[in-house]
Amino acid sequence: MKTLIKNAEIINENLRFKGNVLINGEFIEKIYPHKLPENIEFDQTNIIDAKGLLLIPGVIDDQVHFREPGLTHKGDITSESRAAVAGGVTTYMEMPNTNPQTTTQQLLENKFLRASEVSAANYSFYLGATNDNLAEIIKTNPANVCGIKVFMGSSTGNMLVDDQNILSEIFRNSHVLIVTHCEDESTIRRNSEAARLKYGDYVPISEHSRIRSSEACFLSSSKAVELATKHGTRLHLLHLSTEKEMNLLASGKVEDKLITSEVCIPHLWFDDRAYIEKGTRIKWNPAIKTVQDKLALWEALLNDKIDVVATDHAPHTIDEKNKSYFQAPSGGPMVQHSLVAMLELSHRGFISKEKVVEKMCHTPARLFRVDRRGFIRENYYADLVLIDPNKSWVVKPENILYKCGWSPFEGSGFSHQVSHTFINGELVYDQGKINENIRGKRVVFNR
Repeated sequence: MKTLIKNAEIINENLRFKGNVLINGEFIEKIYPHKLPENIEFDQTNIIDAKGLLLIPGVIDDQVHFREPGLTHKGDITSESRAAVAGGVTTYMEMPNTNPQTTTQQLLENKFLRASEVSAANYSFYLGATNDNLAEIIKTNPANVCGIKVFMGSSTGNMLVDDQNILSEIFRNSHVLIVTHCEDESTIRRNSEAARLKYGDYVPISEHSRIRSSEACFLSSSKAVELATKHGTRLHLLHLSTEKEMNLLASGKVEDKLITSEVCIPHLWFDDRAYIEKGTRIKWNPAIKTVQDKLALWEALLNDKIDVVATDHAPHTIDEKNKSYFQAPSGGPMVQHSLVAMLELSHRGFISKEKVVEKMCHTPARLFRVDRRGFIRENYYADLVLIDPNKSWVVKPENILYKCGWSPFEGSGFSHQVSHTFINGELVYDQGKINENIRGKRVVFNR
């Protein structure tokens, strides 16, 4: 069965034009700019009239935590992948800090198997680095695994890699892209002790950006850059949050860079003034910091120092998040609202829609060298999203799909709404309804 999306306003590869896209099976068969040819009949074709709608490639989110296995009271692959496709995210790359932690090839393949059974979106998973699993890292196949995750700062369990000799060996020997969480653990501990001395056990959330400080981020990020430069390792710096870290980055095309970087929605949307209203609901690691830091992130994003916009989607229950500062976990749900949040910021004049598509769709595909995804091109997988640019709505508990049931965006209004999401040519999300029978595919990489 073929599907024709007609009369859409297509945003793709820095162009915006009226056009039509013909899907055949899993792939985009033909793109018809402007008008459809009069001599072609589309018999036995499902036709979607997208007049008034935007058509973009599916979003590729390179950093999510879907909590399966072991933490499924917060979220799981089924629930969070459905939230993803409702938000226009067609491919995700999931982190290894689950229970058990994904630090062996067997545990990694177990995740891939589970996703093949239940995931509504396309998927890949990171192998986690530890101080003692170098042999597992070396076994990783760069053609079918997105990367190696290195926690160069606080982490759950034993995933903090704090042995400098081991770090050097990981950077020297990995054949796969390394992605890093960079915060200096000794700095964080020192700042935490100072806060406890001042406030006791009831440290206010406003101290979070001072405890997990700019200096803690820069010390760790600069060490990662130093190691990558020394060993010629492809390095991707995750969720940067500070003005100072922008000095570590260079502008340019992502294909030409050895060291690339990401910023996440919370750090672009919020700043430390929002702790007053949102409290621990916006407790993230790295911390959301000052207005000046946020503006520096925006400048770097627009100037192509920062390459990718992602979510760091990390659900916790609201009871967990409502605990006191040191007991409340860091992170929050984001994947259902990332695209509409960025389109809202475009609506407010921060960024063009073309740039949103570049940073959320094209650049992740280029950076990770994803096979035939991230663009609207003939013979590419039909991962596509239709968006109504004139459908205002408000985030409420009843329209939140995360298993944890809440969002830091609750009460926020958005001017755009995802109406349809296609995964490998199949309509998985249609105006509020999810086709529960559709499964995503394991992403492969041209490496």
